[in-house]
Amino acid sequence: MAKSKKVVVGAVAAALSTTAPAADQPAMAADQDGTLIPAWNSFVDGLRDLAPRMLDKLPERLRDDPQVQQEIGRLMLEALAARTIETISADGDHPQFLPTLNLTLNVFQPNADTTYRTANITAGGTYRLRGRAGSLRISKIGQFGPTPSDTGGGVHAIAYHDLNTLKIDKEGRFDVLLSATKPADYKGDWWRLDPNATSLLIRQVASDWTKERDPALSIERLDKPPVRYRPAAADLEKRLRRLATITGNTAGFLADHVEGLRKEGYINKLKVFDVVTNLGGLFGQFYYEGAYDLKPDEALIIESDYPKTCSYASLILTNDIYETTDWYNNHSSLNDSQWHVNKDGKLRIVVSAKDPGVANWLDTAGYPSGAVQGRWTECSSNPVPSVRKVAVTDVAKLLPADTRKVTTSERDQLIRDRRADLQQRPLW
Repeated sequence: MAKSKKVVVGAVAAALSTTAPAADQPAMAADQDGTLIPAWNSFVDGLRDLAPRMLDKLPERLRDDPQVQQEIGRLMLEALAARTIETISADGDHPQFLPTLNLTLNVFQPNADTTYRTANITAGGTYRLRGRAGSLRISKIGQFGPTPSDTGGGVHAIAYHDLNTLKIDKEGRFDVLLSATKPADYKGDWWRLDPNATSLLIRQVASDWTKERDPALSIERLDKPPVRYRPAAADLEKRLRRLATITGNTAGFLADHVEGLRKEGYINKLKVFDVVTNLGGLFGQFYYEGAYDLKPDEALIIESDYPKTCSYASLILTNDIYETTDWYNNHSSLNDSQWHVNKDGKLRIVVSAKDPGVANWLDTAGYPSGAVQGRWTECSSNPVPSVRKVAVTDVAKLLPADTRKVTTSERDQLIRDRRADLQQRPLW
């Protein structure tokens, strides 16, 4: 650490009090006859009507489907798991980056190539990030205010910062200060922390899962003591009491999104999707999407001009309640390191339930309907692909002669390698 950095950090630490805070008394709620209601019972009661509220968001064709009913149950569990991790461990004074979206916490439609972690922060605090740089093309940290889990509505990132722009030492380590103002004598990397920010979200996007390496990252608050005393009962109770509400907000936020695309007429065709304005999408990223609806013997051929330059691009699938289709165990996502562009400069991808024997295939994995979503990140152009529905048996003759083919055994090995590569990324 540079000498000036030691001086600043030391000065902050010296000014801190190490006196243990007094424990607050729990604020127990009571029903009409004066009987105390434990926070756990309040939490459980708050979940009781979530399932019918979730089902009410869906059209009758899905609401009455026993399969979808159980998938709604899974979505609620995913939301509960994500918000439970936050409820147990999120602490703006003693933060850590916690898993927030992935295949298990499959809410808000995670991108298959992205590791998402969130750290809650206290508005007005001073924070230090340090760690070891990776080799990902995209490693960005967004500052956010209240999220959909808090409000049930949209969210917009306040700012994004790029880990790849930080100075690193001989061992590849970085160190950056986040605060409202930069200390006068501070010479190291510094990012302005917006006074309204309440969380930091890191997006780590890997294209080549085998070769690229994720950065290692830690966070600490500098203007508070490093020790964390026993949490007050009132704080524990408050967290538990709000868990049902934020679980419901998370589970229901996008559950009817695909149905909205269908109502707009975007079935087996694509439209521009503004994720940045209200959904916290990555700055510089262009999204497009549409609903798909296919019979077992049908396929979509998605075709697009390919940008001359691009930092990253991908295509993924979701089901009808906007869970991302299982990309660990199925060939259900593709990115710019995995797909193949034809010699005529066009990208062509096939979406179907049956393997068409081509490299650029997205497996619907048992979901006859859902959504297709693509993204172009920092590209020279942002084309919205065309879509045509064809018979699976006609796919081979409708694609160019230079289309890369894949045998059954090769596909099997591709999926096994996907699983291995993804499990070896640090997700938790």
